[in-house]
This record gives sequence, structure tokens and C-alpha cells, in this order.
Amino acid sequence: MDVNIEILNRDIIKVNLKGEIDHHATLVIKEDVDNYIEKHKLIKILFNFKDVTFMDSSGVGMIIGRYRKLQKIGGRIGVVNITPKIKRIFQMSGLFTLVSCFNNEREAIDKL
Repeated sequence: MDVNIEILNRDIIKVNLKGEIDHHATLVIKEDVDNYIEKHKLIKILFNFKDVTFMDSSGVGMIIGRYRKLQKIGGRIGVVNITPKIKRIFQMSGLFTLVSCFNNEREAIDKL
């Protein structure tokens, strides 16, 4: 798993994920994202799933945890570039009730 975080504008970070999101990867993602949020005082996260090849239930838990953290401060989470396999996981777990799915990064910046 590779995680690359960048600031898109004054309150959104984009988390580019690559590889498999399993238990071990979620620990790294959680720590990196939480540190970035706290350091830069950001309230919106856009997860980019373009290069994700696998995600299990720990990935769902990681997203729910970030949602809860941001919900307390009025923040939101979005996802972009999800594959059909990942989309199915989001649908089955009910994540789309918490997280917005966008067609592209521009749409996410405008609507998140």
C-alpha cells in the first residue's frame, strides 16, 4: 500500500491510495490522514481509489472512522475513481450513505 496526500485547496486533502487496503494498510492510512488533518486543520477528505486493487472490511472501518472524526467538526468525505469491485463493497456496507461518490476530482472540489 502506498499513500500520497496532497492539499487540493484550503480545506480539502486528496488521499491517493495505491495497492491493497487491508488491516495493515489501514493502520498506516489512518495515522497519515489523521496527522495531516490535525496539522493543517482540514475538514474534507477526498479518497482517490484509482490504483486500489483490493479492499476488505478494515478499509470500510477506516473510512467510517475518518467520517466520524470529521463529522464532529462539520467535515465531509468523498471518493473518486472507484472500481466496480470497490463500488460493490461501498454499496454492500452502506458507505454511500456517509460518503459522496464523484465522477472526477473537479466535481469533488466543487461539491464536497
